[in-house]
Amino acid sequence: MNLAEAQKLDYSYQLGHQGEYVENPIQQEETPIIEGYFYKESTVKDMAIRKVNKSLCGLLMIAIFTTFISYYFVMCNELTLNTLNRQIISLNDENTELQNNLDRLKSFNNVDNKMMQFNLLQKADKVIEVSAVQAVENIDTKRVASAPFKWAIGY
Repeated sequence: MNLAEAQKLDYSYQLGHQGEYVENPIQQEETPIIEGYFYKESTVKDMAIRKVNKSLCGLLMIAIFTTFISYYFVMCNELTLNTLNRQIISLNDENTELQNNLDRLKSFNNVDNKMMQFNLLQKADKVIEVSAVQAVENIDTKRVASAPFKWAIGY
């Protein structure tokens, strides 16, 4: 149905008793004779509102679809970032452990180099054997009495 047909109005004119044409001389009753669903002609305003509503619904659907796609990509990126974060944390822990080992080895190497420079460690020229000495243990059996506890009143 095009716009011209929707705007076409059905007027019936009859010649009245005074020679004038009367619009719709048949009076319709308040209650319809035939009941049921019948297509009602749309006015221009209703058709314009329907077009605007359909276009707005289309734009809303496009926005919702775009939002879902964006959310999917954001979640994929977040999963990738979480995986990389776990790898970085494990590498940092491993790096800290390796740095501690390196520092320990450097300190041993530095001590060894200093000992070699100053020639502090030398082999003994001769070894002297000494017989074991009998040591007498003197155990003091006196008990030290502690001072008696004095009660204090107050603080």
